[in-house]
Amino acid sequence: MNSDITRSSAAELAHALDSREVSSVEVVQAHLDRIAAVDADVHAYLHVDAQGALEAAREVDQRRAAGEELHVLAGVPIAVKDVMVTKGMPTTCGSKILQGWMPPYDSTVVARLRATGMPMLGKTNMDEFAMGSSTEHSAYGPTHNPWDLSRIPGGSGGGSSAVVAAYEAPLAIGTDTGGSIRQPAAVTGTVGVKPTYGGVSRYGLVALASSLDQAGPVTRTVLDAALLHSVIGGHDPMDSTSIDAPVPAVVEAARRAEVRGLRVGIIKELGGQGYQAGVQARFEESVQLLQDAGAEVVEVSCPSFDYALAAYYLILPSEASSNLAKFDAMRYGLRVLPEGVRDPSAEEVMAATRDAGFGDEVKRRIILGTYALSSGYYDAYYGQAQKVRRLIADDFVTAFGQADVLLSPTSPTTAFKLGDKLDDPMSMYLQDVATIPANLAGVPGMSLPSGLADEDGLPTGIQILAPATQDQRLYGVGAALEKMLTERWGGPLLSRAPELTAKGA
Repeated sequence: MNSDITRSSAAELAHALDSREVSSVEVVQAHLDRIAAVDADVHAYLHVDAQGALEAAREVDQRRAAGEELHVLAGVPIAVKDVMVTKGMPTTCGSKILQGWMPPYDSTVVARLRATGMPMLGKTNMDEFAMGSSTEHSAYGPTHNPWDLSRIPGGSGGGSSAVVAAYEAPLAIGTDTGGSIRQPAAVTGTVGVKPTYGGVSRYGLVALASSLDQAGPVTRTVLDAALLHSVIGGHDPMDSTSIDAPVPAVVEAARRAEVRGLRVGIIKELGGQGYQAGVQARFEESVQLLQDAGAEVVEVSCPSFDYALAAYYLILPSEASSNLAKFDAMRYGLRVLPEGVRDPSAEEVMAATRDAGFGDEVKRRIILGTYALSSGYYDAYYGQAQKVRRLIADDFVTAFGQADVLLSPTSPTTAFKLGDKLDDPMSMYLQDVATIPANLAGVPGMSLPSGLADEDGLPTGIQILAPATQDQRLYGVGAALEKMLTERWGGPLLSRAPELTAKGA
């Protein structure tokens, strides 16, 4: 019974709950049992709130029994990336500097989940302050890919993708600054969506790079992502960047799943050389399926995308160096006194705390960003990067004049071995080469499984991009492609993953 519950999609669980085939308490308990059985090996959670999740589930069951009209996802449990503040539950951002911090309020996304009646199972592991592409930069140890425990689950939101892939949660929330929802989805065989910038509130999301960060769904199906998107999306007056418009018709698009007559653009600059052969092969097969289903396929060129990685790694560190200045040991979080100093100044305490509390990758990006913003270098580096950002946005406008959606592989490779790229930051950064342009321009993107690479039998992902505020296009194309690929595989891709047991795979 528990196995059936944990392997059900969120939509299937919602139907079972509505028809009283199962209670929310049973659904939550099944997932808590699964977490107890496998998370010691996967390490996808940083904190599990069993008591809080069961209490929320009991409340939903009582409301349903009383005949109250509830949201379709009421009673369906969810996990949340540990970069979203949660009242009554620790928020660490994967960093020692926030170890044990209990926020006094909920982020807007979390508040909307609670209002919907979705029990929160816990907080998921992540690269420290969302800086990384492998979840190896967490201060609390790496998360492991459920397909192969010796490999990375992507980053920075590898915990959120891993809990979904390992059946430890039917749904999760991730955040995407340069691909941190989509790249983990690609390497774990899950679905990940970065909504249009401003489409989901950033209030209560601990900022990495404020002009790039965006929260979004991590799920096992496109329909599940659409249902979750409809819960967390929409205008929020607490967020000055929030779009004052209704959530796009994402659920309707996912149910319709139609691509006939749609113009699909293949981005010339995001494919071919540098991409693993198996990744490219599964991408080309997916494009052919769309063409066979009646979509018109055209090639588009976005020449400024060649400079996206360089621009991103100036803009992100610059904003990060500013955002992380608030972790100063004065107001909250870790405080370390410098050794051998009898009466330390505030600056000395701050320096000692930041040295002890921040990991190497965070320090690297703070130094880079502070340098790029320094007097005499601002125009040469940060200013030039912002000009490139404008060119990238212009390339998207031109491309969307030729196609309704754009396609590329999500990540250039499948999941690499833990430790393989820790000493090579540039190689790690290149994992986001296909996902970064969407964040720089603020357009929505989705990654869904495109198959298994011939070389290693690991998941590959295909990325779908749409114009800003046209998120429903992602779901229409994604659902149609998902249906065709599922028929080709003879079932969901995750059904091919090795079974996790209590002590290993």
